[in-house]
Amino acid sequence: MNERMITRIGIISDTHIPEAGAALPDPLWEAFAGVDLILHAGDIHDLKVLDWLERVAPVRGVRGNGEDGSGGRARQPDDHRLKRADVLTINGIRIGVVHDVPLPEVPPDWTLECTVQREFGGPVDVIVCGHTHIEGIATVKGIMIVNPGSPTLPHNLAPRYGTVGILDIAGGNVTARIVPLWDLGYDGYASGSTPVPPGLTAQVWRGSGPWWGQWSRKLSAEC
Repeated sequence: MNERMITRIGIISDTHIPEAGAALPDPLWEAFAGVDLILHAGDIHDLKVLDWLERVAPVRGVRGNGEDGSGGRARQPDDHRLKRADVLTINGIRIGVVHDVPLPEVPPDWTLECTVQREFGGPVDVIVCGHTHIEGIATVKGIMIVNPGSPTLPHNLAPRYGTVGILDIAGGNVTARIVPLWDLGYDGYASGSTPVPPGLTAQVWRGSGPWWGQWSRKLSAEC
């Protein structure tokens, strides 16, 4: 993978397959059309999800509590695409990926600085995380934190269309956006049997969804 050629990254977390359904929701493939890399922030559950995503772009992921046997689930095997935490540099932007970022902080041990050092071994510009199932973008202590939410169980509700995220990197700058899958012109929740429907093209993102602004303000106020 030539990291200098990567300009758009799809980010996803908390897919919970098969608990949330037999397959990922169809609009996800449209949202990820044209991405150069996909980062999964954990709670994948069945690792075949990584195989599906790899039909769109190379995949890097991290283990969530669901892969490590929480809730009585079977522990998922080791996989070369999965780490406990991951860090990569794309066009000068250092990105850390980990399942959970403990916020609000509980000093002295549970601080953002401790998390960054423990998980990534040094400073990062962006953290991609999950676990909460609540989508959000916030800047905390100079670090952009992006939680794409869940595409299948948003806000831990019953299975329905949720959210993913997109990172765009150009000229040493990074921008993040949340893509609400319900906003891509599909009706209902119908996970198709074909992992990647052919011929789909990305549509213009038209909003941030109804909740992430509240999540972002909460993070900024408490950290």
